[in-house]
Amino acid sequence: MLSINKLAYNLTQKLVKNPEYYRVKIETLPSGATVIDTGIKAHGGYEAGLMVTRIAMGGAGTAELGYADFDGLKLPTVNVSTDYPAIALFGAQLAGWRIKPEGYSADGSGPARALALKPKDVFKKIEYKDESDVAVLLMEAEELPPDSAAYYIAERANVEPENVVMVMTTTTSLAGMVQISGRIVETGLFRLDQLGLDPKKILYGVGYAPVMPVHTDGGVAMGRAEDALTYGGVTSFIVDEDESLLEEIAEKAPSSNCKDYGKTSYEIYKAVNFDFTQIDPALFAPAEITLTCAKTGKTFACGKINTKIIKESALK
Repeated sequence: MLSINKLAYNLTQKLVKNPEYYRVKIETLPSGATVIDTGIKAHGGYEAGLMVTRIAMGGAGTAELGYADFDGLKLPTVNVSTDYPAIALFGAQLAGWRIKPEGYSADGSGPARALALKPKDVFKKIEYKDESDVAVLLMEAEELPPDSAAYYIAERANVEPENVVMVMTTTTSLAGMVQISGRIVETGLFRLDQLGLDPKKILYGVGYAPVMPVHTDGGVAMGRAEDALTYGGVTSFIVDEDESLLEEIAEKAPSSNCKDYGKTSYEIYKAVNFDFTQIDPALFAPAEITLTCAKTGKTFACGKINTKIIKESALK
């Protein structure tokens, strides 16, 4: 069976062996665990961000840079694809594990989740559990992790602490913004799952989203990153499901179905004091989505890029 932790570990070693090229910082903790800083104190850029995206997908997907024109505003894009959507996106890239040893907290995503089964219901749904003696986790935080985080992960992933690799990112860094835009296909899969489509029936996934300008304010940066997905993200999936269901779901999937559509994400976040539980979940969806029926080739395309909001968010 495909081991996403082993695949991702091979990618992390490219960062470890070439820190100057990727502009990352490598630290070995007393436990022997490895910390790869891509944006907290380091200055990782596009190359680091692309590598982090691939690592977050457990090495079971690709991420490359592109470029797009948003009504006169030209922005780089992250182009993502995977032949293993359920495993790469739900089994790895989905942010589903809060790392919280005493005195520290970080949002965890990446393949180590498939060892710890965090959260269990996701892995039950996709029917996947990894087997690996190495554990790789992407962690979003404002501070580098203490050694207690390595022990916390190792215990739950059932590996030795020295075999834990923590890849650190933050929204206020370029690498962080790249890897968030690199979640566009995961965003699409998440929305399709919410609408009742079985992730295991989604055979292939591809998409792209713009990389918004970096901002030093965490709230503004988070809003821009979400706008890239919600208003600028494009996804396509090939699905082993009946045409009638795909047509129904395609109409409901784009972010334009959100009751707050038309406002920047920062405006929406600020109105609820950044309490995401109060936000219409339809916001967390791509701007455009295309579903192709694997049985017949019939294709359903809905939604559109909102260049007005992309420009407003990026230039304000």
